[in-house]
Amino acid sequence: MDYSAVIARDPAICGGEPVIKGTRVTLRTILASLAEGASIEEILADFPTITETDVRAVIAFAAMSAKDDMPVRSVS
Repeated sequence: MDYSAVIARDPAICGGEPVIKGTRVTLRTILASLAEGASIEEILADFPTITETDVRAVIAFAAMSAKDDMPVRSVS
């Protein structure tokens, strides 16, 4: 997935936090909502400027970021 089509980072918007392009909805906000148990439909109702594709891009981006950034200890 081409995240640059969905996710933007601009120092002038939300202090440079990644957001859904064309909005001020941060990836952190979407991920926190999901972590609290919100469904995609609930998130879309709360943030009508984003789409289901946007939410799925955020999830995919987070998954790829976790893969690259989080060391996992070996189980012995």
